[in-house]
Order: sequence, then C-alpha cells, then structure tokens
Amino acid sequence: MSAWSASLWLPLRLKLRNLLEMIKFSHTIFAFPFALIGVVLAARASASLPSLSQLLWICLAMVGARSAAMGLNRLIDARIDALNPRTAERHIPAGRVSRREAWLLVAGAIALFELAAWALNPLCLALSPLVLAFLVLYSFAKRFTPYAHLILGLCLAAAPIGAWIALRGDVSLAIVLIGLAVLLWVAGFDVFYALQDVEFDRHQGLHSIPVWLGVEKSFAVVRAFHVGMVVLLLAVAPLAGLGTLYLIGVLAVAALLLYEHRLVRPGDLSRLDAAFFTMNGYISVVLFAFVLADTLVAL
Repeated sequence: MSAWSASLWLPLRLKLRNLLEMIKFSHTIFAFPFALIGVVLAARASASLPSLSQLLWICLAMVGARSAAMGLNRLIDARIDALNPRTAERHIPAGRVSRREAWLLVAGAIALFELAAWALNPLCLALSPLVLAFLVLYSFAKRFTPYAHLILGLCLAAAPIGAWIALRGDVSLAIVLIGLAVLLWVAGFDVFYALQDVEFDRHQGLHSIPVWLGVEKSFAVVRAFHVGMVVLLLAVAPLAGLGTLYLIGVLAVAALLLYEHRLVRPGDLSRLDAAFFTMNGYISVVLFAFVLADTLVAL
C-alpha cells in the first residue's frame, strides 16, 4: 500500500470502526440466532430449504434494522448520554462520531432494510414501516413510560417472526410464541441493565421499571419475565413438532438464565457485564443450536 493510499484508508478504517463500535455491531449475536431459529422453523414447517438469496436478504434485513435502531438510539439520546457519567464517553457525546456521520449510517441502514424487505416478499415490505416505527418509538419511550423495556423486547421479537414471514409469507402461533419469548427475555435483561442508572434516570425525569418499582421489585419482575420465557419456549414444542433435543435446549436456556440471576443481585452489579453480554450471547446461540439439531435429527 502506497503512502498516499494509506493516508486515505487509515482515517476511513478508523471512522468505520468508530461507527461499528457506536452501534455495538458485535452485539448482533443477541438477536441473530433467533432470526435463524425463525428460518429453521419455517423451513421445517414448509419441508423445504430456503434459497441462498433468501438467507442473504434475511441477514441483510437483520443488519439493517439493528444498525438503524442503534444509530437512532445514539442520536436521540446523545444529550442524555452526555449528562450521564456512565455514558458520557459514548461516541457522539465524546465527538468521535459526528451527528452527520451517524445520520448517514442510519439512512444507509434503513435503505438496506427496506431493500431486503422488498427483495423477500410483499408482506415483509408492507410490514417494514411498522418495524421502523417501533424502532423509533423505543428511543423515545423512556421519556414517557416505564415499559420501554417491553418495547425493546418487541423490536427484537421481530427477528424470528420476520424471518418466518420472509420465507412463508404468513404467521403461525408457534413463531408468535417464540417472538413473545424473545420479548420477555430482552425486557428482562434490559431491566437489569437499567439498574445502573436508577438515580440518574430519576433525577432526569426518565422512566424505567427500576425507577418505577425500585431495585428489589425489579429483580422480581425480571424473574417473572424469564420464567415466562421458558414457559413459552416449552409451549412451542408441540406446536412446531419439536422433540427431545429442543426440550434439552430449553432446559439449558433455563439453567443459563438461573446462572445469570445469580451473577446480579440487589446491591451488587459488579458482574452485570458478564450477565448482560456473555450469558445472553450464550442463551441465544445455545437455543438455536438445539433447534437446528432437533430439526436435523427429524429429517
């Protein structure tokens, strides 16, 4: 690489890295396996494999939707982030990413999502504005409701349901229950995450379940959400024709959730990162692996 080309490439690489860090691109691992679960269950119900182009467009739709959501959230919350000591070093408040750059990222991500929805089928395209509306709603929700965690859960619940619709063009009870399980899972760990900012949110007039109910009751809410997730996953088995391997996977998810709850306790959030990032990544991957294994064995 010449000195001239290096002088152009290095700033672009740094800018791209900053943009990807801003939207926490690596955290796609939380929702992506659930989109793949939707793919596997749709293929199982149809008794046919998706095409490579369908898989590609589903992946691109996921990347576009999540990138748009995170970019919008960082833009809309930039002023609040600047005031919060925990988030003051995020990329926009710290000046590492400009608002113009963030908006360009969001516009590109939305365009990618809409292109993917168009390429998949008419129902995906028709529903895409609704998905984007909920992504925007989440970014504003904590300003007026403590149920922002559930709205976030609903956004991620679109991953398996959207993948199913992309392949089949309809909706089934089994995939809706998977989506509801994702909703409760995400809402639960988002309540855990909000525990870090209880005093700041209260002072700024922002809403969350921890601000509304307090720390102790918030832990009870998270337990109820995650128990509900496991119950919903168990209910999916007879509806989707899933067998023993899937049920073992659900038990593994329950065990991981139990361990997650042991990591975070009232008055001790020192292991929150392990609970939020590490364990939730394991949960989504483990469940996908067992859904896939159960499907392969049934062939």
